[in-house]
Amino acid sequence: MVQIIQDAETRPFWDGIAAGELRLQRCTDCGSAIFYPRSVCPNCFGDQIEWFTATGRGTVYSYTVAHRAFGEFAEQAPFTVALVDLDEGPRMMTRVVDGDQVRIGDRVELVIARLGADSPEVPCFRVVGR
Repeated sequence: MVQIIQDAETRPFWDGIAAGELRLQRCTDCGSAIFYPRSVCPNCFGDQIEWFTATGRGTVYSYTVAHRAFGEFAEQAPFTVALVDLDEGPRMMTRVVDGDQVRIGDRVELVIARLGADSPEVPCFRVVGR
C-alpha cells in the first residue's frame, strides 16, 4: 500500500488534491512557481513562499510506458508515466490516465485518481483537445 506522509510543508498540497485542485507554491521574492513543496525557493533560495491554485493544465514534455511493474502496480501495467510542464512553469512527474496514445507536446489536464484499491488520491493527467 502506498502511503503519503504529510507534514507542514506538504499539507496544503494534499489538502488541494482532496479538494480536486492542484496547489503549487510561488516564491514572492523572485516569482517562480515551485513543485514539489518545500520551504526554500530552488531558484533564488528565498524563504517567502505562498500557495496558489494552479490551472491543472500542462504539456507533455516526455513520457514512457511501463510494461513491467512491481508491488501493487504490477497488475496495472502497461501504464504511462510522463513529465508534464505545467502552465505555471514547474515540471512534474505524473501518471497519464487513458494515456495509451499520448505524444510529446500533447496538452493535458489534471485528474485526481486512486492508483490502487487502498491508495490515496494522487494528481494524474489526461490528454485533452485531440
